[in-house]
Amino acid sequence: MSDLLRAPAEIKYAEELDWLESVDDGPKPFSWRLSPKMVRLFILGSERSDGLDREISQKWYGDRSFVERSIVTLASDRGLLLIGDPGTGKSWLAELLSAAISRNSTLVVQGTAGTTEDHIKYSWNVSMVISKGQSRESMIPSPIMTAMETGAIGRFEELTRSTSDVQDALISILSEKYISVPEMDSDNIVFAKPGFSVIATANSRDRGVNDLSSALKRRFNFVRIPVVTNKKSEAEIVRFRTEELLRRHQIELDVPPTLLDVLLQSFADLRASAAAAGSDDEKLESALSSAEQIGVLEDAILHSNFFGERALTARTLASSLVGSLARREPKDLAILNKYLHGVVEPRSKEEGGSWPEFLEGGRDAIATLS
Repeated sequence: MSDLLRAPAEIKYAEELDWLESVDDGPKPFSWRLSPKMVRLFILGSERSDGLDREISQKWYGDRSFVERSIVTLASDRGLLLIGDPGTGKSWLAELLSAAISRNSTLVVQGTAGTTEDHIKYSWNVSMVISKGQSRESMIPSPIMTAMETGAIGRFEELTRSTSDVQDALISILSEKYISVPEMDSDNIVFAKPGFSVIATANSRDRGVNDLSSALKRRFNFVRIPVVTNKKSEAEIVRFRTEELLRRHQIELDVPPTLLDVLLQSFADLRASAAAAGSDDEKLESALSSAEQIGVLEDAILHSNFFGERALTARTLASSLVGSLARREPKDLAILNKYLHGVVEPRSKEEGGSWPEFLEGGRDAIATLS
């Protein structure tokens, strides 16, 4: 695993999955590797009341009802659509579900404007077709077709970014559970095996890009993943990802808890400001999600490690926050400047601590970008 830039969940947590499978005596739907209860436990982590001989780490932070409804959906014959704002952990939840159920989370189609039917059905090895003709041997199955043939979970990221033709092709797969291959005279239907399902994700901010048809919506159960606003849950997410980041980069760097509090409070303030804004021009383009908090912290940690004093400072954190969130110039810079003067400056005078240095670092970063 050390020679992989980013190991998929089934490799990263292989030891946990092997152990859970060895002690799992619950009923398993279809070809599932784990029972629904063990899938939930793998994702949300173990508790003392579970009575296990070892601790299972929590990997996704959110309401357990979202996880349970997702698992129940996949145990039926319907697809699962995880929808929410960017950075709410939809893709990570889809990966964990696929890893726990199928031990393979890599059967993924990425939805874009350039995604075609071939990407979700099949294509051909041209050289083999020329030499041997069209056959199963010369066919290149898509990740979705591979999932059908193996009874596994296929994933479709950013479904609403793909065109209506691609979405229509997915309707027949979800309803009929087979793919026809008219180019071949025989053996020209690929049937889905029990256990096959599709987890799709969609950003709620992409409404109007390529809206889902009512026919496709009927093939999915919707699970809406909200932005995490609970400070305790958000702090756990940020700490979890920070520890993971430090391990991955083999960095030994001090991340003071007080600075994590500053980061969390800053995002809470900016969200409150966005909620009170009268128009989109008064809001940051950023979704201000937990994922973006982690991105700000990662930038600050790496900068401190390579160019700082190997200790995270409030100045570096403020610089990373401004650099990461100021995407529309000068609009976003003006919003951040207003936040620093209207909120951070009074707080730095009243509370002190890391806030004065954070204020100074933010001002310097805005001056540099202006």
